[in-house]
Amino acid sequence: MARLHRTKTNFTAGELSPLLHGRSDLRAYENGAAKLQNTFIFPTGGIERRDGLRFVDTAQGAGRLVSFEFNTEQVYLLVFTDLRLDIYRDGQPVANIATPWSAAMLPQINWTQSADTLLVVHPDMTPMNVTRTSDTAWTIDAWNYVVDSDGTHQPYFKFALESIQMQPSATTGVITLTATGDVFVNDHLGLIFRLEGKEVAILGVLSPTQASANVLQTLNSTTATKDWDEPAFSQVHGYPVSVAFHQDRLVAGGSRDLPNRLWMSKSANIFNFDTGTGLDDEAIEFGILSDQVNAIRSVFSGRHLQVFTSGAEWMVTGDPLTPSTVQLRRQTRIGSPIDRTLPPINVDGATLFLARNNKEIREFLFTDVEQAYQANDLALLSQHLMNTPVDQDFDQSRRLVHIVMSDGTLATVTAFRAEQVTAWTLQKTDGSFLSVAVVGNDVYVLVQRSSGVLIEQFDELFQTDSALSGQSGSPTSVWSGLDHLEGKTVKVLADGIFRQEAVVTTGSITLNEPASAVEVGLPYTHIVEPLPPAFDGPLGARQGVALRLIEAGFRLHETKALRVDVGKGPKELPFKALGTSGVLDAAPAAFTGNKQVRALGWKSTGTEPLWRIEQDTPYPFTLLSVTTETMVND
Repeated sequence: MARLHRTKTNFTAGELSPLLHGRSDLRAYENGAAKLQNTFIFPTGGIERRDGLRFVDTAQGAGRLVSFEFNTEQVYLLVFTDLRLDIYRDGQPVANIATPWSAAMLPQINWTQSADTLLVVHPDMTPMNVTRTSDTAWTIDAWNYVVDSDGTHQPYFKFALESIQMQPSATTGVITLTATGDVFVNDHLGLIFRLEGKEVAILGVLSPTQASANVLQTLNSTTATKDWDEPAFSQVHGYPVSVAFHQDRLVAGGSRDLPNRLWMSKSANIFNFDTGTGLDDEAIEFGILSDQVNAIRSVFSGRHLQVFTSGAEWMVTGDPLTPSTVQLRRQTRIGSPIDRTLPPINVDGATLFLARNNKEIREFLFTDVEQAYQANDLALLSQHLMNTPVDQDFDQSRRLVHIVMSDGTLATVTAFRAEQVTAWTLQKTDGSFLSVAVVGNDVYVLVQRSSGVLIEQFDELFQTDSALSGQSGSPTSVWSGLDHLEGKTVKVLADGIFRQEAVVTTGSITLNEPASAVEVGLPYTHIVEPLPPAFDGPLGARQGVALRLIEAGFRLHETKALRVDVGKGPKELPFKALGTSGVLDAAPAAFTGNKQVRALGWKSTGTEPLWRIEQDTPYPFTLLSVTTETMVND
């Protein structure tokens, strides 16, 4: 029998798919785990119990969270719900306004920001500006295209067959337009048509081939002409699907009836889409034509203008970008979902986007060697955690990508490309995650709980969810203000000590002993479970051999609780009380160092983990490495 010592120095491969439990030949196997739940992984390799969720407010319902950064000191959380927008600063509500987007429309909204304005688009709604005029004053209005003596400079397009002609009854005043085929519908009322470049406003629809109109610019003649068009964006044909800024131009991508078309405004004039005569600063417009469907789902400004469509990914080049220098090249053939918008995010110069199959988070990255983009799958080793993502954002300060899944879980990826770290963990709570947004260095989530939809924030000072803290000048037993937790069994930290659980009744709890400071919130359990052990032998790595764990050593950092199972049931390890010893009602001291656990008994199958950590004790926990001593039956 051989006695072996192994040290697991890091968890930089994260939680691996069960389909990889037989691949002990992979480097990821050595650095991965079978389960990492409610933990965050450091880029350096250690893991910690994830931050608790601090209760911020009750939302009006399900919706989406959006970050709005006016400057480095004035950052806001925008909460979009059914026909309403609530604005928060530093976790406090500052304003709310009515919006045109229903709850059913929110999965398809897309947005970009310019200074004090958030531009929001939806394929079935007029594009809107959400504008901050002061800290507490916000407005919403439709895009206002530039209007001058040459007309209204919005995008135009002829949707009808090229052969269909339009004839005006006169060149001025109120006229009748007659088409040689079906053109007009009731929703054309109020829109501007152009005949040979001259504008008329539709006053009424008389039939599919006739409409009355008011001449805005004197027409050239009353002769029937094929040279006519109508607004590219309207209730008749749909509105932009996506929007971004690139090289000082506003870029709109795709619409319901023109799904593969791109529009770029004039340089430094974002609401002027006049293509003019093709001068360098004039607007640019073109369609993406290829051998497959290319309905544009997102546009993103990176090293180049990146266009994500339902069937492929493209780059638009031109330095500078002008009507004469613009070039379009297909890069990869992955595709993006068409039933919802998941905005791409930038991580270290790479653009992360969701693949159309809903099982892959792709890293769209330009390679200097090939002078082209590649799209590697970051979820390849952890696809079991992917369950139709619905939202994502990147916490740059901690290098954590948070991805909300449709099943209510939250996958967190520690992404540090320079060190080749892509480590997945899974977050669960008593409820369902709905949306996520990173505002400055703060991570906010929208959570569906039994009491309603709540706005909460990851907070390193908390060890429970939907939590609140409070202080009192003198010790008190009754703590109130917990209406959002009504009827729930909560954990209570009183004066830093986990003393009891309590049930919230009429918005309050009663402690067994008075306390001056409390944290009250829902429990969550963190789990760390290694992969089945593998050992090197004469014929390579071996799995499934009979073995016995003799001892496991856990190197901890600033940890106050450890509950571990080495084969004989969970065991809570003792930690010295803060400031004294042997006092049961004192808070444990934060411990840094090694905790050794002895074990007995053989594991015959070899597929069971050697140890498992699972605890809901609301204390900090950080694990840096694990050393095991095992006896193997050769």
